Amino acid sequence: MQSTTFRADAVLFDMDGTLTDSIAAVEAAWGAVAVDLGLDLETVIAATHGKRAIDNLSFYRPEIKPHEMDAAVEAFEQSILDFADSFNKIKGRSMPGSESNGSEFSERPSSDSGESTPVLSSASASSSRSGSLSTPSSPTDPSAGARRPSFATRLSDMLVSALPEDSPVFDESPESNYTANDAQKKATEDDVDAARETEAEAVDRSIRILPGVKDMIECIPDGRYAVATSGAKTYAFGAMTRVGITPPPVTITADDKRLKAGKPAPDPFLLAASCLGFDARRCVVFEDSPSGIRAGVASGATVIAVCTSHERAKIEGCGAHFIVEDMRSVQCKMEGEGEGMKLVFTVEH
Repeated sequence: MQSTTFRADAVLFDMDGTLTDSIAAVEAAWGAVAVDLGLDLETVIAATHGKRAIDNLSFYRPEIKPHEMDAAVEAFEQSILDFADSFNKIKGRSMPGSESNGSEFSERPSSDSGESTPVLSSASASSSRSGSLSTPSSPTDPSAGARRPSFATRLSDMLVSALPEDSPVFDESPESNYTANDAQKKATEDDVDAARETEAEAVDRSIRILPGVKDMIECIPDGRYAVATSGAKTYAFGAMTRVGITPPPVTITADDKRLKAGKPAPDPFLLAASCLGFDARRCVVFEDSPSGIRAGVASGATVIAVCTSHERAKIEGCGAHFIVEDMRSVQCKMEGEGEGMKLVFTVEH
């Protein structure tokens, strides 16, 4: 391992997978979309990772009209937060940030802490976002090594147990069949909703702050860092406040009308740097996904990739200047004062 030190003017953070871990809730939300549309869960999750909700919904829900899209994105991203909150609500636990900004950081336990953390669903085993978010198993756990059943598997099992064994016999007259079929469809929809709610309340998909994030943010003065995320405002602000991060004044979200394109285009990072008043080439980007890393590189920034959501092999060829396990491998301190102040980074890599 070697150590590299360099200076920069400001920091541009990605959010999901970089500052926060909400992968379980995100996958559940896309899993619900897949179930609703009768599509393969693994395919939908793999296709939607790292892309804006507006782009994914435009593809999977082409019937949504342009003037309805903003509301559809907001509703979808609220569903992510609902999945994240369901477990704590049913257990009667408080959820920092779900009603107001959290005052405390709630850090995701490190892999050697011995504490349980949310795991990826089995569907994610085939996607690139895997590896570092697995739950460490207790040595005495008889199910050690087993993955949690996916959202779709749990939902399917619950539906099978909820539906009657024998289908009712309907009158063969057209009018009677119409009424009976309508009633059966409504009953099935109610079963799906009930099973989905039960499944959501049984799995802890709480949003966590990732290792090293708290210390890193506390090292950087106000006005010297921004967030540029592929999440829209509802999800981005909701996720950050739930782990005690106050969204900085410069928070660029996917629904920002000033953006012409999302990641992997550099636009989000270029806009964030401009709003801070710095040249992106004098900034540091923290990212976790291939598309985000490419966006940071294209902006001209120095890119530090964290292996918090993707295996190292999945991001090694994306152009990042440094690849580390998480932010605990990066130290930051201030040098100088006023407008000439610099941020001094030391990266262990």
